[in-house]
Amino acid sequence: MLDPGRILAHGALLSVLASLVLMGAVTFNPRFALKDLPRDIRESVPPLTRRETLQALFFFIPFMALLVGIPVMSALGLEAEGAVDVSFGVLFAHIIGVLFVFFIVDLVVLDWLIYCTITPGRLVIPGTEGLAGYKDYVHHLRAHACGIVWLAIAALVLAAIVRMIR
Repeated sequence: MLDPGRILAHGALLSVLASLVLMGAVTFNPRFALKDLPRDIRESVPPLTRRETLQALFFFIPFMALLVGIPVMSALGLEAEGAVDVSFGVLFAHIIGVLFVFFIVDLVVLDWLIYCTITPGRLVIPGTEGLAGYKDYVHHLRAHACGIVWLAIAALVLAAIVRMIR
């Protein structure tokens, strides 16, 4: 049986921690977000250097650990808290729910509010100041719409992993 409270609590935990890692990354070097930004911004600056790509791993590895670890631990806790023989469908729905909470926070808070509405100077890539892409809400909506497929695939894989662990 799905537990919406658990999904929201663990989704909120994932959202806070993953958002801190993402914001730390782009505060350290706003170019780390280059591949996720609109075309006019991407085309205005050179691609990431090898050094920048290696530096980005410092943030990418903990980010991915959170994206995998929190939903998996949350799903593993379902059975431990009294749910008997949790089905694959429930595991999938639970994991996709936890990930979806972060997915929405990423779109609404990080992309639309921080990048598009507030646009702090520290997050603007030098040389791209004033470009329209920083206010392109639709770009982020489209990117997230495409990301729903990856979200579902990730939830399927993680549910399978949880099923094998139990």
